[in-house]
Amino acid sequence: MPQTITEKILAAHAGRDTVVPGELINVRIDMALANDITAPIAIDLFEKSHVESVFDPERIALVPDHFVPNKDVQSAIQVQAMRTFARKYHIKYFFELGEMGIEHVLLPEQGLVLPGDVVIGADSHTCTYGALGAFATGVGSTDIAATMITGEVWFKVPESIKLIYDGQLREWVTGKDLILYTIGDIGVDGATYKAMEFTGDVIKALPVADRMTMANMAIEAGAKSGIIPPDEATLDYIRPRAKRPFECYTSDPDATYAEVRTYDVSNIEPQVAFPYLPENTRGISAVDTIPIDQAVIGSCTNGRIEDLRLAARILNGRTIDKNVRLIIVPATPTVYRQAMAEGLLEIFLAARGIVSPPTCGPCLGGFMGILGPGERAVSTTNRNFVGRMGHPSSEVYLANPAVAAASAVLGRIGGPDELD
Repeated sequence: MPQTITEKILAAHAGRDTVVPGELINVRIDMALANDITAPIAIDLFEKSHVESVFDPERIALVPDHFVPNKDVQSAIQVQAMRTFARKYHIKYFFELGEMGIEHVLLPEQGLVLPGDVVIGADSHTCTYGALGAFATGVGSTDIAATMITGEVWFKVPESIKLIYDGQLREWVTGKDLILYTIGDIGVDGATYKAMEFTGDVIKALPVADRMTMANMAIEAGAKSGIIPPDEATLDYIRPRAKRPFECYTSDPDATYAEVRTYDVSNIEPQVAFPYLPENTRGISAVDTIPIDQAVIGSCTNGRIEDLRLAARILNGRTIDKNVRLIIVPATPTVYRQAMAEGLLEIFLAARGIVSPPTCGPCLGGFMGILGPGERAVSTTNRNFVGRMGHPSSEVYLANPAVAAASAVLGRIGGPDELD
């Protein structure tokens, strides 16, 4: 029976030869993840079960990244609960401060998520790991607690949507633009509880960082997961990092899809998602004069070294508009050190930006860049809901790092081609 890559991975982890969409199955988990918002709830539920050990202390990752460095007493208490739990149950992968990074950049970087894995995380953007050919999805804290006990979780097998990207990318167009364009096309509910399978010659040519950006935002179309079949680029990324064996899966040519869509990327320019939904997209040429107060470059969507290099290309030798605050957030200590070694941090500072330690803070309006009433930000993050980065009357415009950097210089939303 022909199968998609998603169906093959789930079947293998359920001890089955095949599965079909709509089936309810129990699967074993390769990695379970929680952060400083979601882990304390899971930990409390775990302790109430009175079990004596977790299913596998090397298959759980705890990453405090949302409110760290701790911004107040409550956030310190939450991380303290994680630290105590990690020590008590000998959790190998507890990351803090000097080792801590934004979870969805950190785990692939550390070789903890691999092709063919089933990964769950108590964070909706866990779907990022599908870029490596894994089935990865967000779940609730209760599911994480149950998984820490049993090593298993149940799923309804999702249908798959095949998204094919052909053509030639324009200058300054990135994976962020492809996924924003796609969400703008199908809507924030266009892939509800489906696996978005990204393929085509353009995807094969994309760097892994851009693939992660696309898989990261599958949830913004309502998807259960996003996934890209592994290829040589995937293996080049994985082999130096992998902490354990892995298996690669691909879809059968005659697998059944709920829908197939093809995009000619030659027609796609850098995209901007207007408030208050990621589907509210338009090309940069269709953006009117929109002054901004803040630009944020970072997050699990666009905080990798490739993103910082792109921003630095724009900012090198330039300074930001006097009315704009520019915040750069390297996603992990490794990214931070690499950016420092390459001179990128000096470029950002010379442009009058600031560089933050790794944190999710500004993305969710937690800290390190909260917006006041009526303020506007252009951001490389993944959501622009009402009040997402601060006051309910503030506005967030989503864009790629080149557009965000150019906008910081221009003082309004604009593209790199507008700069002298």
